[in-house]
Amino acid sequence: MTQFILEQALNGLQFGLMLFLLAAGLTLVFGIMDCINLAHGSLYMVGAYFVAAAAQAADSFWIGLAAGVAGTALLGLLLELSLFRRLYRRDHLSQVLATFALILIANESVRMVWGAQPVMLNAPEALAGPLDIAGFSYPAYRLVIIAFGLAIGVLLYLLVARSRVGMWVRAGAANREMTEALGINVRGLFTAVFVFGVALSALAGGLLGPLLAVQVGMGESVLILAFVVIIIGGIGSVRGALVGSLIVGTADTLGRALLPTLLRATLPADTASTLGPALASILIYLLMAAILFFRPQGLFPARA
Repeated sequence: MTQFILEQALNGLQFGLMLFLLAAGLTLVFGIMDCINLAHGSLYMVGAYFVAAAAQAADSFWIGLAAGVAGTALLGLLLELSLFRRLYRRDHLSQVLATFALILIANESVRMVWGAQPVMLNAPEALAGPLDIAGFSYPAYRLVIIAFGLAIGVLLYLLVARSRVGMWVRAGAANREMTEALGINVRGLFTAVFVFGVALSALAGGLLGPLLAVQVGMGESVLILAFVVIIIGGIGSVRGALVGSLIVGTADTLGRALLPTLLRATLPADTASTLGPALASILIYLLMAAILFFRPQGLFPARA
């Protein structure tokens, strides 16, 4: 039982760190540029498809991952230059409607190019098997995903909180006119932030592709969880996105794994297996509601 709980805790850590890659870009765009981008999940989906196509063409997962992330970042740059720069000046309703339209366009475009059936994306052969750590066996590829997530988290913290570029971005978000008067190209900085967020979402899609089905509409469900993460952590806060992602990922994974076992003590096995995952999902939203009630600014607000 201890080994099972440890395995599920690592699965929750891995899922939470991948949620962090998605939520970090979303919270930066939302918190810094005040833009609601519902299409962020669609860019996660497109990134997974790009990685799968590039990996199949190059016969290498790592080359496909790099090429797919770069291609998705280029698509994000084109979207930012052509559409989002106009949306920054609009109200939130216009942003929601425009980015919801992007979801529909992305889903139909992917369906036309790759079809309606899921696309296979295989993990590297060297990481396909388990890795033994002090008598505990765990998939090597999931450990690599955890390492990726931790490395990106440290990089984001150093970039946003400790670098000159991060200082410029925070200054541009606080007072754009004054920052531009000091000679900083705020428009270029915001473009870079948007493209970086898109690249992170594509990285998450590519890394999760071998574990989840690469299919049309895969971004919608994870987008909802990403919004839950940034509400719990605090809009615009990278530290809040990391903590919120770990909370949501761990609660969701452990809840789905342990609640059916606990419910079987009092309920039939079929009912417990169905009710357990549902209750785990509900608990996440109850946690979000409690945060909104007691601490509406989130656990780690960006401007505390």
